[in-house]
Amino acid sequence: MLPLIIPAIDLRDGRCVRLYQGAYDQETVYFDDPVELAKLWRVQNARVLHLVDLDAALGGSDDNRAVIQRMAEALDIPVQLGGGIRSMDDIEAALELGVYRVIIGTAAVRNPELISEAIERFGCSRIVVGIDAKDGEVRVQGWTEGSGVDAVDLALDMERRGVRRIVYTDISRDGTMEGPNLEAYRTLGTQLNLTRITASGGIGGYEDLLGIKELTSYGVDSVIVGRALYENRFPCQQFWCWHDKDKVDLDTYSTAPMRTTADLPSDC
Repeated sequence: MLPLIIPAIDLRDGRCVRLYQGAYDQETVYFDDPVELAKLWRVQNARVLHLVDLDAALGGSDDNRAVIQRMAEALDIPVQLGGGIRSMDDIEAALELGVYRVIIGTAAVRNPELISEAIERFGCSRIVVGIDAKDGEVRVQGWTEGSGVDAVDLALDMERRGVRRIVYTDISRDGTMEGPNLEAYRTLGTQLNLTRITASGGIGGYEDLLGIKELTSYGVDSVIVGRALYENRFPCQQFWCWHDKDKVDLDTYSTAPMRTTADLPSDC
């Protein structure tokens, strides 16, 4: 069985964009209305959506929060949100938007005690740590700054604090569609005992998903896919009416059995 495939929607200035290797000056706009895109992924049978608020990740702007709330309200599947979540107030505000769980990156490095407190308050199914790394070093502040922290060391500290899911992104692969860094996931999975891994970065097609599938024994059970979906890299998308998306009834979802948030595997 393939890992859970999670479509990514990156938000900037209220639009859906994709970056290349995390560079904000290498941006491609794919959709002006992220709500329509969220519904399109749902029509195509997505089970979870991954949202990143790029504006908040850079400087704490909350300009995208209204559209995030509309996306969460429009869907019947769980939505996870990352970007700019660096305090308990930020966590509460994000969950109040209707997202299922939040992903914390910079604060995990700069204020690790926040992670311990958040897990105690909200539970480990609602709190996920995002580790965004380049050459093994964790990057922070929307990937714009180095931290001097080793990615594996951070993951181990987070596991000791009760984290049970990590979204690991190899920044050098993100947006390139050149294939995921499988060795990085193996290295991380070998060190962790209780924490599951969501892979992110570099997926370019079906063969890459098969590579991720081989990492099940290392705790990798899901994968975030962005640009490859937007650029129609999967043959099955020909059957998903991608080229006729303007004609799709975005409010009529698949009749396949749906998992609610209560049905999702618990990370705790």
